[in-house]
Amino acid sequence: MPWKGQTMGARREEFVHRVLNHERSKSVLCREYGISRPTGDKWIKRFQRGDSMLDKSRAPFHTPNKTDKETEDAIVALRLKHPAIGAKKLKRMLENKGEYAPAYSTINAILHRNGLITKEASEAATPHIRFEKKRPNEMWQADYKGHFAMKDGNRCHPLSVLDDHSRFCLCVDAKVGECGEGAKESFLRVFERHGLPDTILCDNGNPWGTVQSVGYTKFEVWLMDFGILTKHCRIRHPQTQGKEERFNGTLLRERIKHREYEDFAHAQVDFDEYRTFYNYERPHHALNLDTPSERYRDSERKLPLKVAEWEYGSGLLVRQVKSTGYLTLNGQGYFLSEAFGSKTVGLRESESNKGLFYVLYRQFCIAKLNVDERVVVARKAFLWE
Repeated sequence: MPWKGQTMGARREEFVHRVLNHERSKSVLCREYGISRPTGDKWIKRFQRGDSMLDKSRAPFHTPNKTDKETEDAIVALRLKHPAIGAKKLKRMLENKGEYAPAYSTINAILHRNGLITKEASEAATPHIRFEKKRPNEMWQADYKGHFAMKDGNRCHPLSVLDDHSRFCLCVDAKVGECGEGAKESFLRVFERHGLPDTILCDNGNPWGTVQSVGYTKFEVWLMDFGILTKHCRIRHPQTQGKEERFNGTLLRERIKHREYEDFAHAQVDFDEYRTFYNYERPHHALNLDTPSERYRDSERKLPLKVAEWEYGSGLLVRQVKSTGYLTLNGQGYFLSEAFGSKTVGLRESESNKGLFYVLYRQFCIAKLNVDERVVVARKAFLWE
């Protein structure tokens, strides 16, 4: 077959040369090359004029609806500033600023034309099945993102907190390490600014929880003092914290990988700038391209000036947990957690199952005791009242 292994232009030139050299008749050569006689005549005339043997563009000479250069430049500039933001969000961002924005398919074409579409960005646009709480502050998600090196030789551990309902980012803090005191410092600032959530979803690592079934962390007890229940994702199931995991990936993709940080102060300035952009400018697919700030409102539960003592009321046995984490009932010791050391708890016997006692810390049930078998049968916290 004469066409095999040749470019289109070379094939057409070969056809023309064979015709002009009278190798065979024009009709026979047209059948051999699989083209009509008019098409053959077209390529002969084009060759004789010295024109290109390749197909000419079918694009019109004049495109009245083509995006003007000013608009295209604005789209390209916005994409360069936020290299991981896709066409739909860029369109919404331009509209939110009162600027003209063409269809997102046109924006996508502009990004392609300017070499600004990457495989990574395309994969990031894959839709996901999403679940969310019904109202703001019903649940927050918190996590430390993987640490990274800075120019001064230190490693930064970003701590982020996200509202589950609105995706509003409550903080992104540059931390020295993943310790409880550093987390408390950030949470107190967030509590003072935005109020208190009902629950906080965390993983099982430090300082949030323990993978062992031997008790609680001091951080969990500290949150209980404010009436906040800590929930944990299942071990080796990070998708339970999907929104937080997605935010950490977005932070890395849209900001950290494009920056070199001098030190903690430099990182914090940049994190604060990104948090403002994320909450107030960046449209969110899960919110129908609203920004998180359009869905979020501060909690009505305000941070108290002082944590009040808890009154357990009548009908409960009141006990103090030893510094070792043991609770004594009827002469028998039951280990709760060292985190409750010196704390006061209440015990209520089950009405339907005599011998089973619920251990209450403030408004939370933190354990169940079977006094007949002298064992702790559960240490999972839940809201009691």
